[in-house]
Amino acid sequence: MLEVRNLRKAFGTHEVLKDISFSMRKGEVVAIIGPSGSGKSTLLRCLNQLESASGGTITIDGLTIHADHRLRRQELMALRRKAGMVFQSFNLFPHMTVLRNISLPQERVLGRSRAEADKRSLALLERVGLVDKAGQYPARCSGGQQQRIAIARALALDPQVMLFDEPTSALDPEVGLEVLAVMKELADAGMTMVVVTHEMHFAETVSDRVLLMADGHILEDGPSKEVMRNPKSERAKRFLHAVLNR
Repeated sequence: MLEVRNLRKAFGTHEVLKDISFSMRKGEVVAIIGPSGSGKSTLLRCLNQLESASGGTITIDGLTIHADHRLRRQELMALRRKAGMVFQSFNLFPHMTVLRNISLPQERVLGRSRAEADKRSLALLERVGLVDKAGQYPARCSGGQQQRIAIARALALDPQVMLFDEPTSALDPEVGLEVLAVMKELADAGMTMVVVTHEMHFAETVSDRVLLMADGHILEDGPSKEVMRNPKSERAKRFLHAVLNR
């Protein structure tokens, strides 16, 4: 479903991603953890072409992106249909109702009629427990509710892979649990997911695999409990000791 080969990303002379390679199968949930500045979010942004890689290739559901090839608009739209993304900040349109926030991308990207899009949107709002908020504006919703709306918006384009960039980092812990519950439901339903997260319990108990990154490299890649409880590298041991014992 997803394959990354020899991916590099540099900002000027600063190399953020250094020869990153990994692959994942359909229905797999991969958590990416590691210290701040390790390149986790940059990796995710390269997968969705919010950042252009400096080298290497990315293949998502049969669509291959080469770093030296600038995507045409049609190719970029095809990629965005395959890979939905949920950000730290919710990025909802404040002047549109919750329903329009979810329906408009479907009309623009998938060519659905407004009636078709609204039907899909309401079904997804039901799924994330927020159908009663359809006519509200985002400002009238809590942070946790806005993030669940953002998840529904990403799902509305029927992606093959969902990318989550620290989706609970801007939320209070109690509110974040609402979002994590929705993500766990998606995982249980077989959604392919890449999750950059500081939620160590989620990484260990919900994801199938953990990638631990530091200094632009993948230091560990293996079954979640194995990586979390028995890391091999000294750098990984230091990081996990710090986050699991604070």
